[in-house]
Amino acid sequence: MKQTLVILVVGLSPHLLGAHTPHLQKLVKRGGMRPLNTVTPAVTCTVQSTLLTGLNPKDHGIVANGWYFRDLSEVLLWRQPNQLVAGEKVWEAGKARDPDFTCAKMFWWYNMYSSADWSATPRPMYPADGRKIPDHYAHPMDLHDELDAKFGQFPLFKFWGPVADITSSDWISKATLHVMQTRNPTLTLTYLPHLDYNLQRLGPNLDHPRLQQDLREVDALCGELIEFADRTDQSVVVVSEYGITQARDAVHINRALREAGLLAVRPEEFGREVLDAGASDAFAMSDHQVAHIYVKDPKRIDKVAKLITDLDGVEDVWGEEGKRANGLDHPRSGELVAICKPDRWFSYYYWLEDDKAPDFARTVDIHRKPGYDPVELFIDPEIKFPLLQTGLKLAKRKLGQRQLMDVISLKDTKLVKGTHGRITDDPNQGPLVISSESSLLPDGPVEATEFKKLMLDHVFR
Repeated sequence: MKQTLVILVVGLSPHLLGAHTPHLQKLVKRGGMRPLNTVTPAVTCTVQSTLLTGLNPKDHGIVANGWYFRDLSEVLLWRQPNQLVAGEKVWEAGKARDPDFTCAKMFWWYNMYSSADWSATPRPMYPADGRKIPDHYAHPMDLHDELDAKFGQFPLFKFWGPVADITSSDWISKATLHVMQTRNPTLTLTYLPHLDYNLQRLGPNLDHPRLQQDLREVDALCGELIEFADRTDQSVVVVSEYGITQARDAVHINRALREAGLLAVRPEEFGREVLDAGASDAFAMSDHQVAHIYVKDPKRIDKVAKLITDLDGVEDVWGEEGKRANGLDHPRSGELVAICKPDRWFSYYYWLEDDKAPDFARTVDIHRKPGYDPVELFIDPEIKFPLLQTGLKLAKRKLGQRQLMDVISLKDTKLVKGTHGRITDDPNQGPLVISSESSLLPDGPVEATEFKKLMLDHVFR
């Protein structure tokens, strides 16, 4: 077996490679690069599940970063148990071929209770007083304390939100190197999310100094990982899940469904409204440029499809035939799936007046929001002295006082300049695969469903 390191660099596309990515460019020159033909939706959980199982979403079941759990009447995003993913995973296939095969899965998603030998994933603590304390979950359990002792507390608030930056990717990279040095896995999978943040904040604008710095920062981390892999005679594969393209505004799909009398809300204290999915005739679980639309009465599907098709910014609406043609015909999918035009994305917003939005709408809360919210990457520009206000709230929290971190805008969806989810029109702006072993790459693009085999080919040569 040949030890292999797989680095997932979120948002990396061919057009981003150049003067600011010398280590990655060097890997391309001594090996090779191919486009990745990804799946729809081109979002984290779906694509990673395809890369690791070799299956389309209709078979592994991860139809987005979350979906409507019909038996609970709830939308749940960013779940973590690996049991949600159907199919044989790459580490299970490797172990079947050679019992001595081992795998470290560092921060890829659905990382809890998997059969990988070593793993770590973000997992905050939620004490009863309302705080959210940064933490991670690791297997075996003693790995958690070992990583904390060596690198400090996992920087959760730098992993997502308005202050997300290179800090989290740096922590993950160091933790990965530590596991490689101390456990010596056959296959190491690591995840560097850094580029995702400013590509969504700024768009894929290579002329922007901040994005140039981001490329240099993530390339430096890749360089350290590649250098260790080379020193220990390992193959190296770099992959991305999706490419991020320019965005100009959101499509408020749930507001349209509500105005049509199809979406129901539950009034709560202080006049706030919460989506009542179970009581709704139709609602959308929005995830970047893709939305799953759940329709209670099959007789209304055509009516809902026309309503969504007529919305400005919608490119296509798939029914059963469209879902089947695109590998999304799974029971977890909505009765309809909507796709945005290239420069738009779907908001989850369902309220018609901002003063009726739920309190969590103005916070970073990836679990209670019934859809993805990229505006969480920004502090509300209307807040005066945001650092002072945020600092005061954090100080009060540390003193044991409950404080709502309501710093996210509800009004300016145009803040978001980059998005993903639909297949990019230009492969140069889409995802890629780089390998140190050019002979193992196909002549044309790598199919996402073939990436599992490609990893195993690197190991079992």
